[in-house]
This record gives sequence, structure tokens and C-alpha cells, in this order.
Amino acid sequence: MIKIGDTIPAMKLMTATAEGPREVDTGELFAGHKVVMFAVPGAFTPTCSAKHLPGFLEHAAAFKAKGVERIICLAVNDAFVLGAWAKEQKSGDQIIMLADGSGAFTKALGLELDLVARGLGVRSQRFALIAQDGKVTHLAVEQAGGFDVSRAEAVLEAL
Repeated sequence: MIKIGDTIPAMKLMTATAEGPREVDTGELFAGHKVVMFAVPGAFTPTCSAKHLPGFLEHAAAFKAKGVERIICLAVNDAFVLGAWAKEQKSGDQIIMLADGSGAFTKALGLELDLVARGLGVRSQRFALIAQDGKVTHLAVEQAGGFDVSRAEAVLEAL
């Protein structure tokens, strides 16, 4: 599992744009920036939609005030699903919705969650991290079913 001091892996992922899905490089997203990234098990799922993403939206200005240049939401979903979720949540350009469709990036982080038995496939654990210039400075991984250490308010306290 990725840990404090490690470098975020540079991989190609997708994000939704008005023109359709666009490839983004995680190395470029993180390089030279203070970034908060939180991951959800899935777009449109109950805790993710009711609490996790809305918390980061609600506190986006507070993150910016603490020097965070980018807030990223990561999910093992495709860019179309994340685009629809962003529209439904009215996230606008406050949060970069990063689609890890195959789960390769999540696996490279060592934070995958096997939900095959529940019909959901392999997803991401719920977590949040802070990175400065691509290096992890804070990592908070939730216990199974938990929603405490990766919520927006907890991450703000860590800044």
C-alpha cells in the first residue's frame, strides 16, 4: 500500500469533459501542486453521494484557502459515469473527477477493495490523501464500512 513519503504513480486515467472523455496523466496532475485526492467505492452509491463528495464540495473554498490547488475524486468507474455523477452533484470545476475504469491506478496504490461477492467487482477502498509535488504527505484509509478519517472535515484538519 502507498504510504507517506511515496510518489503517486504516473498513469493515464480518464476524466469527463464537455467534448467527451479525455485522458489525463496523474504525474502531471500532481507535479508541482498541493493536491487532495479522495477515493470512493463507487459513484452514485449511498455514502459517496450523500456525504463524501458533497463534503468536499461544501468545503472546497476552505481547501483552497489552505493552499490546495486541486481536489480530485477518484473512482473505479468509467468517465461517463463520473461525468453524470459530477453533473448530478453540481461539482462544476471545483473537483476533478478521475475515472480509473480498470482499477489499475487503484491497484498501483495498493488500495483496491474486492466487492466481487457483492456484485460490484473490484473497487477502491474509501480513502483520502494529501500530496505535495506528487509525494504523499497524509494518507487516511477507512476501515471497512467506515466514514470518518477520509471525510472532508478530517482532511482539512490534517492540512
